[in-house]
Amino acid sequence: MNLSKYSLAELGWRPFFLQQLSLDELESFQPARVFSVNRNQLVLRRPDAEDLHLPLPRKLAPLAPGDWVLLDENLRPQRLLERQSLFSRKAAGSQLQEQLIAANVDTALIVCALNDDFSLNRIERYLVVAREAGVQPVVILTWADHCELTHERVDAIRALDQNLDVLAVNALKSEELEPLNAWCSSGQTLVLLGSSGVGKTTLARQLTGQDLATGAIRLSDSKGRHTTAARSFHPLQAGGWLLDTPGMRELQLPAAETGVKAVFSEITALAEDCFFRDCQHQEEPGCAVLAAIESGDLDSRRLEQYHRLLREQAQHAASLSEKRKKGRELSKVRKTLIDKRQ
Repeated sequence: MNLSKYSLAELGWRPFFLQQLSLDELESFQPARVFSVNRNQLVLRRPDAEDLHLPLPRKLAPLAPGDWVLLDENLRPQRLLERQSLFSRKAAGSQLQEQLIAANVDTALIVCALNDDFSLNRIERYLVVAREAGVQPVVILTWADHCELTHERVDAIRALDQNLDVLAVNALKSEELEPLNAWCSSGQTLVLLGSSGVGKTTLARQLTGQDLATGAIRLSDSKGRHTTAARSFHPLQAGGWLLDTPGMRELQLPAAETGVKAVFSEITALAEDCFFRDCQHQEEPGCAVLAAIESGDLDSRRLEQYHRLLREQAQHAASLSEKRKKGRELSKVRKTLIDKRQ
């Protein structure tokens, strides 16, 4: 039960969701936001009202923290509203369905430490995840007070995308985090991305004023543990919301071609001038991408990482497609056996 009450705007409501409602729905239903989801229960937060603790509704599609639903007069969820952004992944194990992680997130704070573990490749991976989800990324570099290469590494990240916001901080000093208020203001929703030991826990505590334990988040090549057992929201001191979810630690790159091409947009642009339309930028004659590398206009590391992430997401997507195909074939075999028995 929440002791504080919030308006619709403070909960993250905006015209994008309002435009989805018909006149009848405006009169008959009230919106509520999904603030926590576990296996058996969800918590809904409504404007100026106490939280609702309900069993997972069977009539709706699977819900994610951050979703907006419409409640009838009996406070039962009746409709899921279209999402403005969505983090998802392939479900663990042999399951074929998509697992929803977080919806309607505005900003992903990509946290990286300025130590020996600093990696442009890892930052690019997180950027792909954020772009694929439709979420604005902001890179936060911690331990800035212990690094002599801070300016060089900030410049290296900004070279990836001149429009990318990058902030180097000592996360223990609250005054150095004040620029983040632009993304943490009332109604905004944020998630933290970053591998183990980069300072996410410290950053979360500073932003929320709470003793949170948001541990490691892992993206295929990063390891770590997360101490949170449920997916839930925490209020930010600047007025927004921080979404803490254990699922974020296991995000991979299935079907993330859009995100890869967005993060490596300079390669996508150069590819338009390649002689062959299906150029793979490897050994083909007339390749504008390889020409840019030879002239020094493009870093060869960027192309290597571009190929690596495209292969990875393609493998995951193909694996999922193959599992679905085998599932359909197995279903046909089962149906044939049942028909024969009858």
